[in-house]
Amino acid sequence: MKRFQQVCFAAIVAAVMLAVGCNSNEATETTNKFITVENGQFMRNGEPYYFVGTNFWYGAILGSEGEGGNRERLCRELDFMKENGIDNLRILVGGEGENGLLGKIEPNLQPKPGVYNDEVLAGLDYLMMELGKREMTAVLYFNNAWEWSGGYTQYVAWANNEPVLVPRVDGWFSYNTFAGEFVRNERAKRIFYEHVRHIVTRTNRYTGIKYIDDPAIFSWQISNEPRAFSSKEQDNKEAFAEWIESSAKLIRSLDPNHMISTGSEGYYGCEWDMALCERIHAIDEISYVNCHVWPYNWKWMRGDAMREDLKQSCEYTEEYIEMHLELGRKIGKPVVVEEFGMPRDNMDFHKGSPVTCRNMYYTFVFDLIVKARENNDVFAGCNFWSWGGFAETNVEDHEYWAKGDDYTGDPAQEQQGLNSIFVEDVSTINIIRDTNYKLGNL
Repeated sequence: MKRFQQVCFAAIVAAVMLAVGCNSNEATETTNKFITVENGQFMRNGEPYYFVGTNFWYGAILGSEGEGGNRERLCRELDFMKENGIDNLRILVGGEGENGLLGKIEPNLQPKPGVYNDEVLAGLDYLMMELGKREMTAVLYFNNAWEWSGGYTQYVAWANNEPVLVPRVDGWFSYNTFAGEFVRNERAKRIFYEHVRHIVTRTNRYTGIKYIDDPAIFSWQISNEPRAFSSKEQDNKEAFAEWIESSAKLIRSLDPNHMISTGSEGYYGCEWDMALCERIHAIDEISYVNCHVWPYNWKWMRGDAMREDLKQSCEYTEEYIEMHLELGRKIGKPVVVEEFGMPRDNMDFHKGSPVTCRNMYYTFVFDLIVKARENNDVFAGCNFWSWGGFAETNVEDHEYWAKGDDYTGDPAQEQQGLNSIFVEDVSTINIIRDTNYKLGNL
């Protein structure tokens, strides 16, 4: 009897160990399908991952069957990008607030707090399904410091039950003051946190996959270019850092699998305070360092002297990126320049107009990533701003987006064609493709 019990016990132990082994393998497979960070590098399928991706903010709208949707175009765009090695897309979850405001995208995902446009949600689900089919990934950002999708000022307007401010109507000083209240306004932040919960805990209606289990998500991103909007008030910087940390901890409590990122411009977006930049990126839940670079917007380049100022723009760009690479090395995290752009030559917005300066600038930035890959350094990737793809433009009739126009990479508050890369920009596409080939993505 005792021998029988021992044999049975051994069999039970073996069965348990086998079950544990199976679960362990399943866990390993589950873990491996997500892109992670190890020793300051992104890892994909056990290999270091470096990339040239793009910004495709309107992807969820394009995936809708309602207003603004065009699923045929969406699939064409994704196929074209994938063919050229572009597999990392930075995408807006959705806009907030009312339609009809100057310089604001439409349709909006969240017209009122906690009220959702289901057609846009379906568009997000469809987009994620199509990305998964192509083994592409998305950086999904929840919020925006700027007015073109609602963001900061819309949450403040909801919290205070007052009209939202529009920069081109109310002025930039008033807008900045209004936007700066967001990080101090507890009700505005609570509305935002509920939005985060709603999205992160979703299940995709087409695939049945929970968002927290979807390998097509590269990272959750707190905001597009989050700022304190005050370089003088220390309280605002403190409130800003606390909001970033609280948001990151909330996301992590809901999703144990995916990376989390800030969406910050870096030094510029942290009120020219590198200590603040380090503070928000050193948060345990934040997986990597973000920065953005805008030579024309930041006055490093004159629109009527782009070629003359190109050398200076490249030098300043390298210095700016290096500041953030030093931070990445210090805290052991990869660095992604997830926005950078260059207008077409002579500020011409027409498709087919020359892009000589853009091509030279892109090549300069891309070469820095190729060099980083060769040296196993922390400069892991970039997302150029931005993807116009197969869009048709009407710049002869109107420079700014109007309802019914195709979506381009340039949001509604900017001239259409300003920074967009279209499929007709063959020379630029070839540079992007060649770089992704060097990075091992083709």
